[in-house]
Amino acid sequence: MMKIAVFADVQNLYYTTRQAYNRQFNYRKLWQQLSAEGEIVLANAYAIHRGDDKQMGFQQALRHIGFDVKLKPYIQRSDGTAKGDWDVGITIDVMQAAAEVDRVVLLSGDGDFDLLMQHIQQHHGVVADAYGVPGLTANSLINSVNTFFPIDSDLLL
Repeated sequence: MMKIAVFADVQNLYYTTRQAYNRQFNYRKLWQQLSAEGEIVLANAYAIHRGDDKQMGFQQALRHIGFDVKLKPYIQRSDGTAKGDWDVGITIDVMQAAAEVDRVVLLSGDGDFDLLMQHIQQHHGVVADAYGVPGLTANSLINSVNTFFPIDSDLLL
């Protein structure tokens, strides 16, 4: 049975699905689809901790599905912008998992991950796939993976 590791860039999914569809991503439906294709041996969801009840409820729902929720504190800059970037953390975790699994599934449209996805294919021989919102996913990421799965209404709440 294929061993699968899943890495969800929660902020990226939230903002891209909201912008494109004004809807939320259906993590449970994705979990069901991937479980039918192999054994999910690792599933991390990377999010920002703001401490509000709605967000904490969402994070608990992710845990209930089977995700390990990794949190970084929400940082409000003096100019009003916010910071909460998980790119390095996701990269480290993907690199570690790639040696132990057959397939890595990245849930993000962030082009910063293109070199990572190429690297794990070339050096670990894993299948590297990505799910992202069409039109809001970097072409460099789409071109770097074995298969790009467009997020459409089938994977939305």
